[in-house]
Amino acid sequence: MKYAEVRQLEAEGFSINSIAKKLNMSRNMIKEYLRMAPEEFEDFLISLRNRSKKLDPYRDHILQWLHEHPDLTGAQVHDWLEERMSFNGAAENTVRNYVNELREMYHIPKSVRHREYATIPESLPGQQAQVDFGQAVVQMKSGGNKRLYFIAFILSHSRYKYVEWLDRPFRTADVVRCHENAFAYYEGMPVEMVYDQDALLAVSENAGDLILTAEFTKYQAARGFKIYLCRKSDPESKGKIEQVVKFVKYNFSKNRVFDQLDSWNEASLAWLKRTGNHKVHHNIKKRPSEVHALEKQHLRKVSTTYLFENTLTSSITRKIHKDNVIRYLQNRYSVPSGTYQEGSANKAYLQLGEDQTLLIRLKPTGPVLAKHELSAEKGLVISDPLHRAKSESKRSLLIHQLADAFSNQEDIQWFIKALTEKYPRHLIDQLKVIQKAIRNHPNSAESALKEVRKLQLISGNDFRDIAYSLDLQVQQPPAPEIQLNQKYMALKAPERSSDTYLKVLSGGRMR
Repeated sequence: MKYAEVRQLEAEGFSINSIAKKLNMSRNMIKEYLRMAPEEFEDFLISLRNRSKKLDPYRDHILQWLHEHPDLTGAQVHDWLEERMSFNGAAENTVRNYVNELREMYHIPKSVRHREYATIPESLPGQQAQVDFGQAVVQMKSGGNKRLYFIAFILSHSRYKYVEWLDRPFRTADVVRCHENAFAYYEGMPVEMVYDQDALLAVSENAGDLILTAEFTKYQAARGFKIYLCRKSDPESKGKIEQVVKFVKYNFSKNRVFDQLDSWNEASLAWLKRTGNHKVHHNIKKRPSEVHALEKQHLRKVSTTYLFENTLTSSITRKIHKDNVIRYLQNRYSVPSGTYQEGSANKAYLQLGEDQTLLIRLKPTGPVLAKHELSAEKGLVISDPLHRAKSESKRSLLIHQLADAFSNQEDIQWFIKALTEKYPRHLIDQLKVIQKAIRNHPNSAESALKEVRKLQLISGNDFRDIAYSLDLQVQQPPAPEIQLNQKYMALKAPERSSDTYLKVLSGGRMR
């Protein structure tokens, strides 16, 4: 059949490249077929049928495996041949081709296990809401395009929706504020909130570190709603909100012109009232707004006395890459060389300063590791020259790591400053001694720091010795007091006159 198809396409004027693409064959095989006359090709097929193959002795075994397990792959057959038949004389690709030939010859199609779906009962009124994020590129009134980001909510029972837009990626404080706005729009709060695991635990579609930061955890605990995480990369488990995201993209934002964010959000709310929540839903066959009028009686009332925004601090996490940069808003910002550590979490905490600066820390409340001015451009590498200087960056990194190791920041900052002044050329060596001492004596490090400041001992070696000594005191119990026999208490050692000792010192002999 392939030979006939190749000949037919060649007669119709197709090139070798076109024939190869259409029939998914190699160019060399196409050339070989075109060089053969029909009689030569028939002889070639006969030679193939008569030619023995390496895997022919195992043909029956492979057929049995394929009948028992129709979903068996060529790679598994290759492994089973080696494991069960002690045969390793064929490459994996050879085994795969042989298996495919057997499937075609004996009509053993490869079965694919499909996921089974079933309709689940409708959610009870006030029980659940689903949340997801999306983005859309829209035309601007002033010309050009702009990327907008939105968060969408839907009450699972009534399908009542809420949408809010931003002209930048979402942050934790934005997510909390939008939750509050959604609860106000719904006139209450459901028992459970459903989120996508990807958006919660990793960088999501809107490129922000969104949920399960310390701030959102505090908010969730205060509001008291339950959290349900969908399985990773499983949109079917939250299909209601997935449909809302598509609805918003293709019914509201598509072909709409953007002017200002406020007017855009006003138009979004008007669309929800006019279409999003008014149009009859294809599943429940009712208008979400009408069903919500009944469902809101089952929602829990939300107190408005707690001001969440005043208690939130912007918390954004990013991964530290092996070239010692973090990615933020389509730019790369440097951290000191050596910050990336193989096998560690390599997580950085970002905070936006009031003066349009980006502060990078290794801990949420730790000292600032790097500080950069935010760039409005895209695709740039914003680097601090000091981060490229090896000795300077190593010293800076050691200082930050030591500062993070102690709870008493006043004492450790004093110690580091004193060491910097006393050992300007050997500061890194001193810091390494302290770092090693902390690893070896973690339980005594804080006490050792207090002692070196109390005694004004400005040396990494003194810190190490004190930490070692304190560890010994903790590990070894005090020696028991020895009770001497009273009859020996009165005995005295024999005494010699001072002349005797003078004679020994002068080289004389004692008699």
